[in-house]
Amino acid sequence: MSALCIIGSGMVSAVGLSAPASCAAIRCAIDNFQETRFIDRGGEWLIAAGVMLEQPWRGRAKLIKMAARAIAEALQSAPGIDPQQTPLLLGLAEAERPGRLDGLDNSLLQAIEAELGLRFHPDSCIIARGRVSGAVALLDARTLIYQGGHRYVLVAGVDSFLAAPTLDAFEDRQRLLTSQNSNGFIPGEGAAAVVLTPPVASTEPQLTCIGLGFGMEKATVEAEDMPLRAEGLSQAIRAALGEAGCGLEQMDYRLTDISGEQYYFKEASLALGRTLRVRKEHFHLWHPADCIGEVGAAIGPAMLAVALAASRKGYGDGPNIFCHLGNDAGERAVALLSYQTTRAA
Repeated sequence: MSALCIIGSGMVSAVGLSAPASCAAIRCAIDNFQETRFIDRGGEWLIAAGVMLEQPWRGRAKLIKMAARAIAEALQSAPGIDPQQTPLLLGLAEAERPGRLDGLDNSLLQAIEAELGLRFHPDSCIIARGRVSGAVALLDARTLIYQGGHRYVLVAGVDSFLAAPTLDAFEDRQRLLTSQNSNGFIPGEGAAAVVLTPPVASTEPQLTCIGLGFGMEKATVEAEDMPLRAEGLSQAIRAALGEAGCGLEQMDYRLTDISGEQYYFKEASLALGRTLRVRKEHFHLWHPADCIGEVGAAIGPAMLAVALAASRKGYGDGPNIFCHLGNDAGERAVALLSYQTTRAA
């Protein structure tokens, strides 16, 4: 496959307003879960992971502020990038997400440009696929770089579950962690962005995406009449391993979007049993949502930012990282990362 290097990142989360701060908190397993102004069905305050900005922005305004801040940090972390020559691929919540703000796909990109005071390349676009948006953006970025001739591509995501219609809908579906439901996620919000470029000849290691794979799971989290066999995630794993030309046993640890629901832990375990053919003594599972909550479309770039920090600072379990994501519609994605010395593309 045509590899992609991750050379810079930015993040805004409940535990930090920058990538270094957020990644340090995630490394130390620090969260910022607090009581909100929302009350659950049991009459208790709902716990969430909100982002504390300089002013109490809400809704669309807060999405713009968070996204602009993460993107600006990513640009600053990789000097020499001309935004006008750089496409921005922005991940957002799925169109069917309850409580999703109207008109996001039509105006949010332009509003972020206005907030930053700059323009991105016309190839910029919105990817409204929820948690798998980041993986889809990696695939699109590969096309833009190797077929479109772009030197850099920005991949970003911004999302928030902290809206009354969203929380009501997920609580009705028994999906939220509340005083009456222990099998659920803690809602969160945030934004993250990474800068991608082709590999360059260097004696220094670079974090490179060496394989991508996608699949579709029919037995989704809310499909009660179908047994879960993790076929979609297994399909995505095999496709990514095929691109990378390696076995799953060569990956050193796992990084995932799992945010607390038993379904996704079970799926990860089943997929591992179907695809891992060599016994591994340790295959640790990292899930940043334990610290930043369920952040939807922001989790993909956030995972890449965590992987970049862990690789550069040397606190990961090794250079090879197995990342997997999945949304409620059943879309599954896998990205294989390797921190290695690379040759020029």
